[in-house]
Amino acid sequence: MTLERLSEHACFGGVQGFYRMDSAACGGPMRFAVFKPPQAQETRVPVLYFLAGLTCTEETAAMKAGAQRVAAELGLMLVMPDTSPRDTGFEGATGDWEFGEGAGFYLDATQAPWSSRFRMESHVVHELPAVVREHFPADPGRTGITGHSMGGHGALTLALRHPQQYRSVSALAPIVAPREVPWGRKAFGRYLGDHHAVWAEHDACALVRRRPLGRPILVDQGLDDKFLETQLQPERFEAACAEAGQSLTLRRHAGYDHGYYFIASFIEDHLRHHAAQLAD
Repeated sequence: MTLERLSEHACFGGVQGFYRMDSAACGGPMRFAVFKPPQAQETRVPVLYFLAGLTCTEETAAMKAGAQRVAAELGLMLVMPDTSPRDTGFEGATGDWEFGEGAGFYLDATQAPWSSRFRMESHVVHELPAVVREHFPADPGRTGITGHSMGGHGALTLALRHPQQYRSVSALAPIVAPREVPWGRKAFGRYLGDHHAVWAEHDACALVRRRPLGRPILVDQGLDDKFLETQLQPERFEAACAEAGQSLTLRRHAGYDHGYYFIASFIEDHLRHHAAQLAD
């Protein structure tokens, strides 16, 4: 598959690059970022996908999370996709930061017109990994997934929906029960229609109750997060994991909000969590 290199930058002995590919799943070009650690010059390395949140792009985590230093130490490749297709021309796809472009929710839409372009699950789970395997020294047998907010929702649901693909999973301030909160209800109603059984297939609480993972999940949440009570509600996931016997470490942090200062404060713990799970 054709890959266009947009830019590459030396970073902690490795390379931070930004790329563009033609996406059949999303019906047009899709951008993504890859950090290649220095170990990738000699051998294939484990790969960690970082899914960003609402309004973000493939550049956001690469520039603001501060993950490259520890990823270079641990020999982790980082892959950071965009959060949706762009320049779709769909009415309603722009102008609302909670929906549409910049807010793909890491699912495959079933409702027109979104179903023709907003197929982020297919892109992230199947299409992008194929490109990464072809063009980068990634070990496909050692793949993990993490994310923030909407991307935390994506990390949890994709890991639960595709347990054979991801050997490790974590999330920072994730949306865990999208069926129950305004962000999720807005997105699911438009992308998936009024089919609540389908909604449950993209809800981490519902998924973990039915098919828990045989591996631990790490979640961090700031207690000064302005979205904590209305949109995130981590206690719902905590209860669902307890019911299902799912191993969960949920850490709550006083004084931390929803933004990238919070992510930068705890990203090292997440990288080490994944490195341990992805070790040979």
